Amino acid sequence: MNDNAPQVDPYLANHYIHRSNWLRAAVLGANDGILSTASLAIGVAAASDLRDPIVLATLAGLVAGALSMAAGEYVSVSSQTDVEKADIQREKIELKEMPALELQRLAEIYEKRGLKKETALTVAKELTANDALGAHIRDELGLNEVSQAKPIQAAIASGAAFSVGGLLPFLVTLFLPLKGMEYSLYGFALFFLIILGALAAKTGGSPIGKAILRITFWGTVAMGLTALVGHAFHVNVG
Repeated sequence: MNDNAPQVDPYLANHYIHRSNWLRAAVLGANDGILSTASLAIGVAAASDLRDPIVLATLAGLVAGALSMAAGEYVSVSSQTDVEKADIQREKIELKEMPALELQRLAEIYEKRGLKKETALTVAKELTANDALGAHIRDELGLNEVSQAKPIQAAIASGAAFSVGGLLPFLVTLFLPLKGMEYSLYGFALFFLIILGALAAKTGGSPIGKAILRITFWGTVAMGLTALVGHAFHVNVG
């Protein structure tokens, strides 16, 4: 972001919000990795009596999905970064051209948060004297080190998480019996999703039961609909 931006409060280490950016990307990547590769494998397994097409399709989906996830996350978060940088540059210009108006805006923000008008103005003046740009970035734009967009971090987290998530169904296609493969994939994918939901909730400090219910419900819906589409077309492979 900017060297004048406020740094992370050391007391934030006692909370979980500072993990939100990478945790969101990692959970999304792993969830998508499990669901995408498992659904793809289930569709091919339902249509083929051979292991090779199932393994090949799953591996292709794993590689393509991981690269696509990483690239998409990087582009998306980079766009957010561009917006943040543009807002910061605009704030620099406004502070230079209309410092009095910017001071008043800052005071109004603190007043809306509950400070008396005189106190709000005093706080605004003191913060402006110490670090005007940092104060406006934090309190007017709402940006800080926690919410700051980090494209590379998000891309790596998403791509790596997708790879790990997708690897699990891929291993199922390699080692489990071919007969009833689609049911094995569904069962293991559901198990993997439960583990993912529990780990994500524990890492983020949120209720584990709610996270597990949410991720398994939508996972089941996604795989179920994919299976229905596969059966509807009756594709014959092998």
